[in-house]
Amino acid sequence: MIGKSSPGGVLIGPAPFNAKLGFHGLPQVIRTDKTVWGGHLRAYHRVVLVVATAVLALFGLPTTAAAETVNAPKHYVALGDSYASGPGIPQQRADPIGCQRSTHNYPALLAQALHIRDYTDVSCGGARTGNMTVAQPGPHPPQFDALRPDTDLVTITIGGNDIDIGDLWVTCTRLGATDPSGDPCKRQATAGGTDLYAQHIAAAAPKVASTLEGIRQRSPRATVLLVGYLRILPPTTGCYPAFPIARGDVPYVDGVEQQLTAMLADQARSHGAVFVDSYAGSLGHDACQQPGVKWVEGTTPTSAAAPDHPNLTGMQEVAAFALDALQTPPASHH
Repeated sequence: MIGKSSPGGVLIGPAPFNAKLGFHGLPQVIRTDKTVWGGHLRAYHRVVLVVATAVLALFGLPTTAAAETVNAPKHYVALGDSYASGPGIPQQRADPIGCQRSTHNYPALLAQALHIRDYTDVSCGGARTGNMTVAQPGPHPPQFDALRPDTDLVTITIGGNDIDIGDLWVTCTRLGATDPSGDPCKRQATAGGTDLYAQHIAAAAPKVASTLEGIRQRSPRATVLLVGYLRILPPTTGCYPAFPIARGDVPYVDGVEQQLTAMLADQARSHGAVFVDSYAGSLGHDACQQPGVKWVEGTTPTSAAAPDHPNLTGMQEVAAFALDALQTPPASHH
């Protein structure tokens, strides 16, 4: 209800781009209990709860304790891959075109919600952890070049390309037609008694750790949000042939994403970052759901977004999860 907080919810202020963040210019209540805190917040323990106090007063609603203005972030850098950049979501930025960076990705929405003027988004489709310090083809400069000593907020979504998750989707889609009710993709990935993607995830863990440490070295005052990936499939069954992964492979593909999510959460916890669990928060909003319900598009998108990637609603939800993470005192997660 507007003007009131509730367990698991906080008041936030006008942000006309996002229904959860105040689509009609009024404060809204958002909820998520899907945040895992690692370490401590060095830059601040509380952030601005951007509430339109004047709007509350106009509607005759209580304004006491409407906002706290303790050390709000002022210098924000967004890093990451295509789940941060927002390929296909209007409007696509031309600086550069090759990164497929949207003006309505979750970093842009978060920056607007927090009223941050000094905001730099260098997220880029296809990025791996190595591209934090090494240029991507394009060329696109190393993403860490954007970090400064006074940067006080960093978001990053990374790791998916390191484990070749795109290859998993392509391979499972190709094999799905050979045995629609079976698990041909799982059989191939686990042939010989080892799990190819479990190995990829284990190999990516120290790379994510090094990335988080690299951010801390360059921006020691920053609060770092490691933002996880939205779920792409339901836990079981799936929706073959709309999303052409064999029914028996759906639990395997979902399990790989669960393992990736757990690894990211562990690395955040071990390296002083905040993990935003977009996977857990998106149950019931996978690519098999109807338009307007799904937050991720399938192999044939029904809204303006790249296949197998977040749509605008998904980006709005991830921005809300990230904002809620910033507004939740760390003590409540111990």
